[in-house]
Amino acid sequence: MNWQLPLMLAQDSPNDIKQRVMDTTLEGTRVPETSLIREGTSNPFVAEYWFPEQASSFAGEVDYLFMGIFWISLVFFVAIVGVMIYFCIKYRRKDGVIAPEPSSSHNTAIEILWSVLPSILLVWMFYVGADSYFKMRIPKDNAEEIKVTAKQFNWLFTYPNGDTTNELHLVKDKPVVLRMQSEDVLHSFYVAAFRQKQDIVPGRYTYSYIEPTVTGLYRLSCNEYCGNGHSLMRTTCEVHEDEQDRLEKTVWKKAEKTPWKNGEHLYQIHCSGCHSNKGQAGTGPALNLTWGRTADFAGGGNLKVDANYVRESIMEPSAKIVEGYGAAGSISKMNSFSNLLNDDDIDHIIEYLKYLQDPSSVSDKSVAELEAEAGATSD
Repeated sequence: MNWQLPLMLAQDSPNDIKQRVMDTTLEGTRVPETSLIREGTSNPFVAEYWFPEQASSFAGEVDYLFMGIFWISLVFFVAIVGVMIYFCIKYRRKDGVIAPEPSSSHNTAIEILWSVLPSILLVWMFYVGADSYFKMRIPKDNAEEIKVTAKQFNWLFTYPNGDTTNELHLVKDKPVVLRMQSEDVLHSFYVAAFRQKQDIVPGRYTYSYIEPTVTGLYRLSCNEYCGNGHSLMRTTCEVHEDEQDRLEKTVWKKAEKTPWKNGEHLYQIHCSGCHSNKGQAGTGPALNLTWGRTADFAGGGNLKVDANYVRESIMEPSAKIVEGYGAAGSISKMNSFSNLLNDDDIDHIIEYLKYLQDPSSVSDKSVAELEAEAGATSD
C-alpha cells in the first residue's frame, strides 16, 4: 500500500501522517511496518501500487477483477462526461437563436452498441467474480480446520491438536478452513493480504477458506464495529514455511515455563482485549496497576487486590464492580471464566499480576522445577 493519494489531501507532513497510521494500525501486534508499504512499483495504474502484498492463492484474482472494473468504470466515466460536456457546449442556447437544432429521433447502431457492449462487460464481471468466489468458498479435501472464536475484544485460535493462541499461525501452501463463532456480538475476520473478509455472527458458525502462499507476518483485525474497544481488536497472522516451524509457535508447554509466563500466556489469550498491561484503562482496569492496590467499588467500599479478590473477579466478575466500570448491582461487561480456567490457571494469572507490579517478587523457575522442589520437600 502506498500513501501518495491520502497525503495529497493531508495538511500534516507525509512522514507524520505515515507514522501515525502505522502506530495506530500495528500497535499490539508483531506485524512489521513493511507490511503496510508495498515496495517495487511507482506506477499508479497497476494493482501493486494500491494494495498490500498478495499472500493467498486467490488474492491475484481479486486484484485483477478490481482493477478491471476500475478501468472499465473510468473509461465509461470519461466517455460519458466528455460527451456530456461537448453537447452542453455545442447545443447551448445562443443569442438570437431560439429554434432547437435539428436532430434525429434515434440511431439504431448506437442503441445496439450501448446495450450490447455494457451487457458483455457485465457478464464478464459476473463470470470472473463468480469463478473467484467459488474458489474462495469451496475448500480442498485436504484442508485442515482451525476454530476461531471472536469476543470483545480478542481472538482465540484453536488448532487440530488442541493448542490455542491469540495469533493465527498458518503453513505456506497448506489449505485451511476457519470455522468461526462469536461469543457476544457481530465481528468480522479480515486479513488484507489474503483479500479475505468474513462476518462472524452470534449463534451460528461461519466459514472462511484460505490457502496462504507467502511466508511472513500479516495484520488480522475485526472489520465490523463491535463496541468501544473495536479498534484494538487486532492481532497477527503468521504464515510459516512448514508444520514444524508452526508447532514451535503454537505448542505451549506449561511445565517448561515459569508460572508468571504461563499467566502472561493466559492473559494474551483471554484478557488482552479488554485489559491493558501498559497502564491504559480500557474496557477493564489496567492490570499492571492492579496487584496490591486498593480497588474502590461502585456503590461504596473498597478492598485491597489480593489472591482472593482476583479469583472472585475471574469466577464471579459481577460480584464487585470497580468504580468507573459499571453501576453497583449491574452485570459486569466481563464474562465469567469459571468454565475456562482451573485453579492452576488462576494461580498463574496471579503470578503474572505480581510480575507486572514487581518482577523481582516472582520466581524465575519453571513449573516443573517448582513441583520437583515441592515434592522433595514433602518427602
